[in-house]
Amino acid sequence: MSDRLDPIDTPSHRRPDRAAMAIGVALFVLGLLVGWDASHVGGGAYARVGPATVPYLIAAVLVGLSLWTMVEAWRGEFPEREHDEVAPIVWIVGGLAAQLILLNMAGFSIATGLLFAATARAFGRRKLWMTIPIGILLCFAIWILFTQVLRLALPAGPLERLFF
Repeated sequence: MSDRLDPIDTPSHRRPDRAAMAIGVALFVLGLLVGWDASHVGGGAYARVGPATVPYLIAAVLVGLSLWTMVEAWRGEFPEREHDEVAPIVWIVGGLAAQLILLNMAGFSIATGLLFAATARAFGRRKLWMTIPIGILLCFAIWILFTQVLRLALPAGPLERLFF
């Protein structure tokens, strides 16, 4: 058996990676947007380092990363990506949507507890009857910490109003 590569499998014969090219273009546009926004930042006329310095630096890094990503995508040198499982993504996005919808009505503890349970389900924990109450209790403890100890405002629902 020979150790030689088939000419079709060599990196120079691979097709450009369209997904990586799209990411490179998006990074380039984001870098231009950050640079344009930094050009409208006022102040700092007397100093070389002003409020626009870091945004310009970030814009330059984004543009550099975008060009690097597009070159690597054109060469086709990105490693093969694994197939995405759709079900866990749906569980997490569904949990986020439920949290956004329920946050003002049900309060922080219940809404975020449901997000906790949906994320646990996405990672393979199938016992929702157990993860929902655990999530609500953990989130209630976080709500107490933030609102009572740190004096920060989080949405209160019926569970929070029951105790405070």
